[in-house]
Amino acid sequence: MKVKVRRKVEKDAETVFDVEVREEESKTSHMVSVKDTTFANLVTGDVDRKDLVEESFRFLLEREPKESILSSFEIGVIERYFPEYPEEINERLGG
Repeated sequence: MKVKVRRKVEKDAETVFDVEVREEESKTSHMVSVKDTTFANLVTGDVDRKDLVEESFRFLLEREPKESILSSFEIGVIERYFPEYPEEINERLGG
């Protein structure tokens, strides 16, 4: 499975990414926003937002099929479904 993350736009205290998840001949597309406050609460150290989004999709794909991932969401919503997300994502990104 391949995850492709592209920075789409940066606006007031938020960055939006286009994410494509491809598996063989099928793919899904997602729009993911990362608010400044959410980013600061999730990671410590020198981490790029794009890396956070990419690793967050790896986290999600370990738990559900790509078709079950919301098509548009703010990255902080992952914690509602997976309470272990904040701690695990910070560890994965070297925090």
